[in-house]
Amino acid sequence: MSEGNIHLTSAEIGSLWTGYMQDSMSKCVLSFMLKHIEDKDIKPAIQYAYDIASNHLEQLLHIFEKDNYAVPNGFTEQDVNINAPWLFTDTFCLNYINHMAKAGMIAYGGFLSMSAREDIRNYFTQALNETAELYNQTGEIALSKGTNARHPYIEVPKETDYVNSKKYLSGLNPFHHNRPLNAIEISHLYMNVLTNTIGAKLCIAFSQTSPSKDVQDFMLRGKNISQKHIKIFADTLLKDDIETPQVPDVAVSDSTTQTFSDRLLMYHISLISASGIGNYATAAAASQRSDLMINYERLSLEISRFAKSAADIMIKHEWLEQPPGIKDRKKLAKNKQKG
Repeated sequence: MSEGNIHLTSAEIGSLWTGYMQDSMSKCVLSFMLKHIEDKDIKPAIQYAYDIASNHLEQLLHIFEKDNYAVPNGFTEQDVNINAPWLFTDTFCLNYINHMAKAGMIAYGGFLSMSAREDIRNYFTQALNETAELYNQTGEIALSKGTNARHPYIEVPKETDYVNSKKYLSGLNPFHHNRPLNAIEISHLYMNVLTNTIGAKLCIAFSQTSPSKDVQDFMLRGKNISQKHIKIFADTLLKDDIETPQVPDVAVSDSTTQTFSDRLLMYHISLISASGIGNYATAAAASQRSDLMINYERLSLEISRFAKSAADIMIKHEWLEQPPGIKDRKKLAKNKQKG
């Protein structure tokens, strides 16, 4: 059977829609970065990321046309003020691209695993490989410049061992000394420090450049949540005498000129929030100390409430583009009866 006769599944439709929305947003952000970035080592990586997003949009449009799929509105050049003053440091741009590439690899891996049709699988395989290359490229540049954020060091194991007590899983008893963190738990704690640092800085930049009071208040709330979570994770590491390594320069300028549309800002932070919930769920599942699991669960709930308020704001201002879905059969039947 030819691909033309194989209908897209709900998973493929949802994945393609999400991919288009994310790449159209990325293209706007990256076009602004390319306009202003000066570092000759970093700029090629930003250009590569921009080219990836542009090529993805072209391929997606081809798929949409072939399958009579309504093209999402997404984001366009109207959602970015390319001539606004420089908002980020060059190092922030590098770390931002690296962070988004991490999230992209997870997303494309998921999209690929849910796809059945050959052309869709080929597209997501290519996208996954390109995003992995972008991650490696930005990581190498950061390493060469000494601006990479490296996870804490611990001793390499010299022998294997087994858990010999249920106390290994405990962590809630304030009168009981918690066992030291293991390598897996340390890695997730530190990674969530990094992701919240990026999120906090984006919220600061977006709050000071948005003209909307709703958006400003929302972004400041997001900054406070991120900083609170950073402190919780860093303090957990410090209790085992593990200092959080210095996070690279991720500063933003003092520009207050609107740089991106409020619709793009809200979508971007909603996307990061969803990624954060996923990170916390993964960290909770990988952690074996009960206090860590409960921390991730309660902090996930806080992010979920934050994400809900984002949706409320976007609906209020008619900024929330609706994903594809099935027809409301009850509504169709009622409308038929009225007719």
